Amino acid sequence: MLSAALFVSVNASCGDALFQDIRYTLDDNRLTAEVTLNPRATGEVFIPEKITAGQNQYIVTAIADKAFKGCKGLTAIVLPKTLERVYRSAFEGTGIMLNKANWAEGCLWIDSILIATDKTIKPRFVVPEGTRLIAAGAFQGNKSLQRVELPSSLSRIDHETFRDCKNLQKIVIPATITSIGEDAFTGCGIYQNEKKWKKGALIIDDCLVATNNELPAKYIFKNKIPIRLIAERAFAERKSLKSVVIPNTISIIPTAAFYQCENLTEVVIPETVREVGNFAFYKCELLKSATLPKDLERLGMGVFYGCINLREQVLSDRIEVLEQGAFYSCRGIKHLALPAKLRRIDNGVFAGCSGLEEMNIPASVNFIGDVAFAGCAAIRELTIPERVNSLPRQLCQGCTHLYRVNLPEGLYAIGDEAFDGCIALDKINIPKSTFRIGVRAFRNCQQLRQIDLVPHIHVIEEGAFANCKMLEEITLPEPLKEISNYAFFHCTSLREIIVPDSVKTIGEEAFAECRALRRASFPVTIQKIGAGAFRDCSNMRAPAFPAEVEIGKNAFKGTKP
Repeated sequence: MLSAALFVSVNASCGDALFQDIRYTLDDNRLTAEVTLNPRATGEVFIPEKITAGQNQYIVTAIADKAFKGCKGLTAIVLPKTLERVYRSAFEGTGIMLNKANWAEGCLWIDSILIATDKTIKPRFVVPEGTRLIAAGAFQGNKSLQRVELPSSLSRIDHETFRDCKNLQKIVIPATITSIGEDAFTGCGIYQNEKKWKKGALIIDDCLVATNNELPAKYIFKNKIPIRLIAERAFAERKSLKSVVIPNTISIIPTAAFYQCENLTEVVIPETVREVGNFAFYKCELLKSATLPKDLERLGMGVFYGCINLREQVLSDRIEVLEQGAFYSCRGIKHLALPAKLRRIDNGVFAGCSGLEEMNIPASVNFIGDVAFAGCAAIRELTIPERVNSLPRQLCQGCTHLYRVNLPEGLYAIGDEAFDGCIALDKINIPKSTFRIGVRAFRNCQQLRQIDLVPHIHVIEEGAFANCKMLEEITLPEPLKEISNYAFFHCTSLREIIVPDSVKTIGEEAFAECRALRRASFPVTIQKIGAGAFRDCSNMRAPAFPAEVEIGKNAFKGTKP
């Protein structure tokens, strides 16, 4: 089964690390780190620019929502210059925020970062030049604020920064601002002023920050002064929108810009666009046309997730990473050429692309993520590049027309359920370097007739070849120590099995319902045969074992007496 929440809730490229008593979340793709929940932080805390975890160094780029919330004993913190995002909520209830001595003219500053404001702030406030960040939500709900001028030292207005500032009527946004976060101005005085809205759009200093239900079906930017940026989620869930022409003054289509625009059928993207952000066209199910620029540098996570009618796409050769779920369930795509310099195909990038007929993976690819091609029912052949040394879980699960897979010589592991349900797969060569075949890796490969296991495999995992109905013979390697539960369950064509001397355990139902099995040879070193291990092997005669061998319940039920 493919999960619709494949990557929304879990990013498998991320992990946690504890560095100098501070907990971080790591992104192995971008080699960045975010300070996460640290509810017991006290005293003075130092956050470095880089941390080391395993063999990698990670740049610290963010302080997470509520990271230090409620840490009354936290009295001081040093923040790195590498930060790109900080949340006001990260310091709520901390000793830093509760100490009035840390406030000046209604503002709480930490290392040139404006963290929070209160009602004593000046109604007309000029953010000092040199301010490098304003925390998400820093001004939120501030009723004193009427006018604000931002410095050229800023590049981003984060989400909810001015939300519900009900008396804010004027803001000066410098040309250095390149992105505006979700709901940055929602509920503020400007947002509530109907005169500020034109044809369903709110534009502040040439920045389109929000739209409403008055947006026309076909939206073309026609401002006298060109729009220079679009805010995150600016068009999200606008049911009226059917077509949009993005102006050539735009270089970034931001995160969730057209999120769930369910009637959007066409987007004209100019050649000036260099980045399409995460979830930009998420579940735009009627979208058919969205031609990507030839010099596009980044295609974000889940950018076309659920765009089931999207047609052929051409990807820029500048793209080196296809991020998680980028084309998830794009059933209308039949052909897609991958960039020659591509390095990574992350989790679920093409999962559910049931119309995709071929996939040529460039030799430059060194990583393929979980569920990358799961549900690509039309793909017939797949060659894994030499640089990939491990196949992820559910790589090709449910690829029902896949009949040939070419594996690289240096492959050391085949992940859980990697080829589960590949009912047309009839042959596969396991490289000599392979030491693990995962749980249910070849389950339901009903045309698989022969497979040779290599000497490095010590365990046949649970259900690895279950229901391989055409499997007639298999050679078990000498170092093998265990045949796990359901390993060859319902392999109805399997005729003979010679268990090597190295095997000590045969798991539950391991060969159950192998009705063609006539002969099974067991070593004298066998110690345990699990419950139902050879149940209903009706052509096999149950052997005799020494008393010290543990025989599970119904291990040979249904065999010849």
